[in-house]
Amino acid sequence: MSIALRETTIDIALGRLHALRGGREGAPKVLALHGWLDNAASFVPLAEHLDGIELVALDLPGHGQSAHLPQGAHYTFEVAVHHALDVADALGWEAFRLLGHSMGAGIASLVAASAPERIERLVCIEALGGLSDTPENTARRMRESIAATRALRDKPMRVFESAEPAIHARMRANHMSEPVARLIVERGIRATEGGWAWSSDQRLTVPTFVRPVDAQIEDVVAGIPCPTRVIFADPAQAYLPDDIRRRYAACLPNGELFVMPGTHHLHMEAPADIAAIVGGFLGG
Repeated sequence: MSIALRETTIDIALGRLHALRGGREGAPKVLALHGWLDNAASFVPLAEHLDGIELVALDLPGHGQSAHLPQGAHYTFEVAVHHALDVADALGWEAFRLLGHSMGAGIASLVAASAPERIERLVCIEALGGLSDTPENTARRMRESIAATRALRDKPMRVFESAEPAIHARMRANHMSEPVARLIVERGIRATEGGWAWSSDQRLTVPTFVRPVDAQIEDVVAGIPCPTRVIFADPAQAYLPDDIRRRYAACLPNGELFVMPGTHHLHMEAPADIAAIVGGFLGG
């Protein structure tokens, strides 16, 4: 039981996006959305334990090998929802299923809530609905976002002599094992003068200008009608405490929650365990 992934490209209004695609044509269609500063390789280990679906794992715009947004544009969740739907349109998928990790799970949640007639099933790993903030933090967040955006003009691009330092940097930052970090990094760097640089758009590192409040996240999750499975790692990430993520999951009208020991990239570090939860669900 395994899906062999191959390189493919998908053209949307923004430009050319890259993806990994495999599985059986005519099977349930699954669009996989990766986490922040990751890429389609995020789903390579999991694909080795899946069957009975047609899987497209996308390099989201600004990530991996995909096109970046034009200068002057900004990466927002609203824009990301349109990009996901644009990809489905380009593939000829009227109805499909979504598999998301971290930021990709947040985007997938928003797609399922805002275009429910198109989403048959949803799997969210390590996120659901998005991240909230408090009203009294609005002005500070806006100032930080504007300052960081404008500072990018003079920020030099980090260059590595080889892939190895970049791999070790990802291992430290995300508590990833070497093979897992290597998968992400080798797809997420490009040759440049003096060595290798991240291929991701530097604008992705800018703090979000405005975040929704908690009640808005709950309403988004409550507005997801399709069957949904949510998987969280234990211990919880500091930015999404366990009590909050469980409260969000409880808002799902047709949802199931799974919590298992692991790190943030548990779908890469323990793919067989994740496949046991999502494989039959996505293919059913």
